Amino acid sequence: MVSTPSAGHSGGVGGISSANVSSRASPAVGNANATNHPSSSATNGAKSKTQVNSNGYHPPNPHIPLSSLRSAPLDLSSVERRGQATASREPPKRENRPFDIPEAPTYIPTEDEWKDPLEYIRNVFTEAQHYGICKIIPPKSWNPDFAIDTEKFHFRTRKQELNSVEGKTRMTMSYLDALSKFHKQQGSNLNRLPYVDKKPLDLYRLKKAVESRGGFEKVCKTKKWAEIGRDLGYSGKIMSSLSTSLKNSYDRWLTPYENYLRQAKPSVFQQLEHEYGGPLTPSPAPSPIKRSTVNTPSSLRAESPARHASDALQQSLNSPKLEGDRDPTVVDAPPVASQPTSGGFTAINSGGFTAVNGGFTSVNRPATDLKKGFTPPPKHHGSPLLSAKNTPDFRPSALGAATALKRQLSSDSLDSAKKDNGTEKDDSEGGSRRSKRLKKETVPTVAGSHMSLFRPQAPRIPAPREESSSPNEKCEVCGKGDEAGFIALCESCDHAYHGTCLDPPIKSKPEAEWNCHRCLVGDGQFGFEEGGLYSLKQFQEKAADFKQGYFENRMPFDPVLNCTRPVTEDDVEREFWRLVTSTEETVEVEYGADIHCTTHGSGFPTAERNPTDPYATDLWNLNNMPLHPDSLFRHIKTDISGMTVPWVYVGMIFSTFCWHNEDHFAYSVNYQHFGATKTWYGIPAEDTEKFENAMREAVPELFETQPDLLFQLVTLLTPEQLKKAGVRVYALDQRAGQLVITFPQAYHAGFNHGFNFNEAVNFAPCDWEPHGLAGVERLQQFRRQPCFSHDELLWTAAEGTSLGLTIQTAKWLAPALARIHKREIEQRDELIAKHQEDGHNPCALISESEEYCSLAFEVFDSDVPEEEYQCAYCKCYAYLSRFKCLLSGKILCLQHAGHHACCDIPEPERFAGEQHKLYYRKTNEELHETYRKVADKANVPEAWEEKYEKLLDEGNRPALKTLRNLLNEGERIPYDLPSLPVLREFVDRCNEWVEEATNYTVRKQQNRRKNDKVWQSGLRKSIGNSSHDQKERELRRLDNIYRLINDAERIGFDCPEIQQLQERANAIKDFQENAKRYLDHGCGQESIEKLIEEGRAFNVDMPELDKLSDILEQTKWSTKAKASRGMFLSLQDVKELIEEGTRLEMPMYNDNMRYFNDKYAAGLQWEAKAKELINAEIVHYPQLEALGNQVSVNNLPVTTETLAAVDQILHKQREAHRQIVDITERSKDPDYKKRPKYAEVVELIKKIEDLNSKPTGTLDLEKEQRRHEDWMRKGKKLFGKTNAPLHILKSHMDYVLERNLACFDIRNDTPRLPAEPASRAASEERETKPSRTWDDAALVEVFCICRRIEAGMMIECELCHEWYHGKCLKIARGKVKEDDKYTCPICDWRVKIPRDAARPKLEDLVAWQDEIPGLPFQPEEEEVLKKIIDNAQDFRNHIAAFCNPVLTTASEADTQRFYLRKIEGAEILLSFETNFFRQELHKWSPVAPEPPPILDVSKSTRKPRPTKLQKMLTQYGVDDPDDLPDNMKSKANSLKRKAQNAEAAAQAAAHAAISTGGAPLIPPNATSPSTHSYGSGSHPFFRNSQPPTPALTGTSHAHPPQRSNSASSSRPGSSLRPDAMDMNTAGLHPDYFMSAGSNGPGPRLSAPDAPLLLDERLRDKDDTLNLNLHTDAGKARALEIMRETEVGRKRAEEIFGPDVWNQSRGGAFDSRSNMGQNQEDDKDVDRMFLDLINADDDEEAKKERQRERERVGVTADSFEAERNEMDMEDSD
Repeated sequence: MVSTPSAGHSGGVGGISSANVSSRASPAVGNANATNHPSSSATNGAKSKTQVNSNGYHPPNPHIPLSSLRSAPLDLSSVERRGQATASREPPKRENRPFDIPEAPTYIPTEDEWKDPLEYIRNVFTEAQHYGICKIIPPKSWNPDFAIDTEKFHFRTRKQELNSVEGKTRMTMSYLDALSKFHKQQGSNLNRLPYVDKKPLDLYRLKKAVESRGGFEKVCKTKKWAEIGRDLGYSGKIMSSLSTSLKNSYDRWLTPYENYLRQAKPSVFQQLEHEYGGPLTPSPAPSPIKRSTVNTPSSLRAESPARHASDALQQSLNSPKLEGDRDPTVVDAPPVASQPTSGGFTAINSGGFTAVNGGFTSVNRPATDLKKGFTPPPKHHGSPLLSAKNTPDFRPSALGAATALKRQLSSDSLDSAKKDNGTEKDDSEGGSRRSKRLKKETVPTVAGSHMSLFRPQAPRIPAPREESSSPNEKCEVCGKGDEAGFIALCESCDHAYHGTCLDPPIKSKPEAEWNCHRCLVGDGQFGFEEGGLYSLKQFQEKAADFKQGYFENRMPFDPVLNCTRPVTEDDVEREFWRLVTSTEETVEVEYGADIHCTTHGSGFPTAERNPTDPYATDLWNLNNMPLHPDSLFRHIKTDISGMTVPWVYVGMIFSTFCWHNEDHFAYSVNYQHFGATKTWYGIPAEDTEKFENAMREAVPELFETQPDLLFQLVTLLTPEQLKKAGVRVYALDQRAGQLVITFPQAYHAGFNHGFNFNEAVNFAPCDWEPHGLAGVERLQQFRRQPCFSHDELLWTAAEGTSLGLTIQTAKWLAPALARIHKREIEQRDELIAKHQEDGHNPCALISESEEYCSLAFEVFDSDVPEEEYQCAYCKCYAYLSRFKCLLSGKILCLQHAGHHACCDIPEPERFAGEQHKLYYRKTNEELHETYRKVADKANVPEAWEEKYEKLLDEGNRPALKTLRNLLNEGERIPYDLPSLPVLREFVDRCNEWVEEATNYTVRKQQNRRKNDKVWQSGLRKSIGNSSHDQKERELRRLDNIYRLINDAERIGFDCPEIQQLQERANAIKDFQENAKRYLDHGCGQESIEKLIEEGRAFNVDMPELDKLSDILEQTKWSTKAKASRGMFLSLQDVKELIEEGTRLEMPMYNDNMRYFNDKYAAGLQWEAKAKELINAEIVHYPQLEALGNQVSVNNLPVTTETLAAVDQILHKQREAHRQIVDITERSKDPDYKKRPKYAEVVELIKKIEDLNSKPTGTLDLEKEQRRHEDWMRKGKKLFGKTNAPLHILKSHMDYVLERNLACFDIRNDTPRLPAEPASRAASEERETKPSRTWDDAALVEVFCICRRIEAGMMIECELCHEWYHGKCLKIARGKVKEDDKYTCPICDWRVKIPRDAARPKLEDLVAWQDEIPGLPFQPEEEEVLKKIIDNAQDFRNHIAAFCNPVLTTASEADTQRFYLRKIEGAEILLSFETNFFRQELHKWSPVAPEPPPILDVSKSTRKPRPTKLQKMLTQYGVDDPDDLPDNMKSKANSLKRKAQNAEAAAQAAAHAAISTGGAPLIPPNATSPSTHSYGSGSHPFFRNSQPPTPALTGTSHAHPPQRSNSASSSRPGSSLRPDAMDMNTAGLHPDYFMSAGSNGPGPRLSAPDAPLLLDERLRDKDDTLNLNLHTDAGKARALEIMRETEVGRKRAEEIFGPDVWNQSRGGAFDSRSNMGQNQEDDKDVDRMFLDLINADDDEEAKKERQRERERVGVTADSFEAERNEMDMEDSD
């Protein structure tokens, strides 16, 4: 990028109309103006001087590093930023842009195009270069974060006066300023512009108008004054008076000054040329101007131009300068006090004008007049640091004095001065980094901006004149102080001169204001003043405040919006150019430009600071673009700030960058991170010369003293003026997130619309090098220092490429090296020629002679600092050769070596080498060798093209091998070769020919195997219709060989395959002749095979080969078919054999064809019959076995799958029959222990059901299974599990055994006193009672009827003080209150014990066990049943002593209560003991008013399961089946009918029993069922108050334990159910206990007879059922009906005795003759069984049996879980 250095004073700021934005709100300035030299006074003789820093300013405070500053961070959401809601939309192209400037192009790349920046820029270059600039809008996905820490980021700004940057405006104001000073010094003050025709006369325009017409004399002679008046805008009627006024004004004010300028300019320009280092007109000529002697006192003689100018000035005034006419001197004062001065210039026009050097100010204007300037209300923005300057003191001239005695600072001394004064900036470059900007020896620069800073002069007020000068003043000419005479001090530049040193000299010290000749003539110096120090937030606030204040009263009122119209971009642009060109209004803004990223940080993430950020390595990251693999800047060894390291720019509204092009004519890219719009103007490179000429024509005076004006970035010219000069100007608007590209040599400028943040850097694609060379030559022409050595870059690229020199690099590098190689050799030869003019010989430069040569010479190939090889004259870098003066140490390039006066030695001696040394970095041979290497590399494509052309010219049939080698060589060249695609296409065509010809010339086994099946099929018929087969046939055509031979001739190349193919064609012709001979005469199989083998080797289709193959294949088929007759073949094998014969066209009468066709037909018939039998519902095994035998006997061809299926079915049938016979035989074993297990039978029956038919003996086995299951059903009935699945029986018995082992425990659980649970503290009443220990497992306290340890909620009986589980008593936790009293079922027989299942009597279990030996299979329940019975018998025997009514007393009540509790908790019923203990306890401790009834059975208290009919009625919410929907009535009637049939069958059986026996048979233990209902509501035995019983008193406690494992809960409504236990309601007295008539062990209790309902029903239904129980048939019929239900079985046993079922078996296994009859009986029984059961239908019966067969072992835990689940269902 290009910075904006200062080159002189800023435009004068003395005008009151100037709007100074910096002084109103800059945190860096503060109250700087308040410190303006309070004690200093300016006089012509002396001025007080204070200590200044290297920039000429007074540092108010010690330097504070910027990195240590902290400020409030910038809120990024408050600025326009891409991807945020604040982002401004991209509007369409502006049609009404000022000056009608067309738009530069805008590009929006795709994601793929965005990947490589240089490639994309290369693609748009062709179009965009004609505009000079272009805009690129990245894809939406590309949006890097802002990487700068806004709290730490601080920067300094530059102040910009807008009307001072425009060239014509600046020139006008500079001229008027100098004119005012001139007249003031001569005693005739030009306080205001003269009036002509009542209008102020613009003297500068008058001057330019006269000049353009040939000058004053010519205008007078040609009488052009009236014409000039019209040009100046005067239209008076009396033109003669106008002409006179203009002529007089010119003659009075301009003629003296113009005459003075003609005399003084040569002297001043001579001084400027000396300071500039050469003539002001750029000239690369080797001979610079001679050293000026204008600065020596002795040179100021009468012939000097300055003396002539002074004399002419005095003569023109015609009046001697009087002492009294001199103006009083002024001293510095704050700018706010606009005091008039006597020597100022009064502007008549309202706006006034600002003097560039502050020489004149408006003195007759009131201080309160704001004029047209703008100064918004001050607004304070907190500043972290004051400015480094606080006084408006002038700084010295940029170029300083001509001598080195004073104020001349080299770059080294400047750096040291900065360090000594503490002004080293954070921005300064260090280490290997160097600044891109110029290093002016005499112009200090501000780090971070590299700008020369010049402080403008403040308004002055009269002050007392001091007669003595400061003792520190030194003369600018001789360097001496006032000891050599008085010193006059220039009021404008503060330079001091002895009166005798001036030209012309002055005799006495001036008392009035005095200006030196240089200030009166003007040196064109101009630059930007340093602004304040800001953070981003501070500058944002300042910019926003300024913009708002500026436009606050300038925008019109919008009636639609009812407010001031918003400011548009068009408004800002028009206002900017108005302010730039205004001479009446000055607006000053600030711009943070050229801020180094190396010290301040880049807005992009970097690999050092953000290594994980993907944007840190993105190629579009401006930190990476200069070092892109295709950018030439990667060959620069050091970082260059602004070129290879980005700069950032912080702008505000109207801040501008002036016309410039990039250093070294490089490309540049500018990215806007955020903020307001930035408008750009671009000029294409083609119009560069037009632009520069237009600038010189517009402001020639500026170029007179500043020939390098366009390098300084301080001058604007409006696009309107440029367009008039024929320059094309284009514009674009850059917004946040967008990039702007500038192209080489393209001038560009622009301004900002508000606060924004941009970042820019240079890059250099390969096409830049010619532009870069032109840029270096232009810098050398203007003697400007380049940023880097162009020669060094090229040589580094040629030698230092790490991956080797590529052709792409060599292509641009070779012509560049050729230019510098030629230039270097020519300059060396010219220097050597000059060196040898003295004729000495030999010379060290042209030979290796060891003789002495006056010129020292050395080849030095090491890197040296830049100042060691920079030309002292033209500032270019002498990288390859340098000429060093050993006296002065100056370095010169070969172009200026010897010519430039580097020392006092004469020029011939300098060329001869006296006190000089010549350095070569590379010898001539090394230069040539490097160039040749690069040139050869670059010439590789051309060399290949030459080989290609030469090969084509040698002959019309080039060898294919040579062509291939040339193609391989070309493909290895990484460059685009024009002829390579043509050659590749030709070689590919030849290779295709060779590849196709090889199929016929080379005998490939692979091709033979691939086509073997085709050859076997005769090669005549296609196997398929696929494209592949078609292609194969095309390749095997014989015509292809002859076609290939013709193609080779037509293509025109040579290779060995052509001759081989011709030989193969001749061999095929011979084979065809031999084959025809064999076919005509016949031959054996061996001969045919041999001949076919020969034909196949040709890999082509021939008719002769097809015929031979057909004959051979038919012969082989017949042999194969004959051999297959005695072998077993599958149906598919026979089919394939027949199809092959058919394909070979074997006749149908052929013996083998006829034989296999018959076999194939027989095989198909067998397949059909076998599949029919396999898929039949009932398999006929004899037929299936016969079919299987037919295959082996008749050798039938069948499918292996069908045969395997038949064999599998037969195998399963045989295996099942074997197992049936085995189980049947084992079931007849007298020892029932050896009979098969029931599980074996279930498994076998399941396997049999998978078969389609039942093997012999299956029905008998099923009948025995049903008999066994009847025994299991009887057990289910005993336990109250009638409707449960069969497998539940075993699980329930396990549960019963587990429960009984705890309840019938007589070893560990013995009678004891009531105990407290472990979780409850001991009761006060029983504190003295001993407690059992918990250490021994046998002594663990158990509670409740279940006799288990404490668990869940426990409740205490108030009478016996025993603790019970809430779960065991089905008492929910929520129903128990703390003060409730509870009486347990043991103390009060009326309290019902909830039971999930019925408890069988021990006597019934013994009877059920006695039936096991008569079962056909071993039951799984046998072992568990034995344990249950043995355990109960042991317990009964243990407590027999306590059951004697004669021996019991009241003292044994607790023991009886203890054993009754254990008996009630058991899962089997000990009826005698239960009734005995209940009667005894009622006798000794009565609780209920009546004695307990006799308990004969103990049934489940669970709610009965609803029938299917009841479930259906509940589902539909009706009570009557007739109210059901129509589609459900049929099913409901069916269920109702089944229920009625079952009831009828039970009644019939009962009736038959009565008819047979006369009186019912009553077992000794039969009782009549009776129920008791205790109403609804809460549990009847929970009560808040109960009268104490005399026998038992106590308290009830219901509390949960401290640690409860589970919440105990009872079924809702369980206390509302009627008692399910059968008991006699009559009273029972102990006197009625007797033992007579009882069959079981122990005493029996008498009870009234119970009515027998079943036999009565059978007797009532006798007529309808036709049952006669006196006959065997009737008895058998009744038993068949009654055996299918539990009720029927029980009644049958009661009527006919317990052995009735053993007698009815008959001898099922004794005879097999009644098998058919038994099957029919079984079916009848099944149907009757289904009719009798109202809870199951056919499907559910099947499902139950299926579950029985698939069941797995069920444990007591699973059974307990099932019971809990059933409880939940009941509760629902």
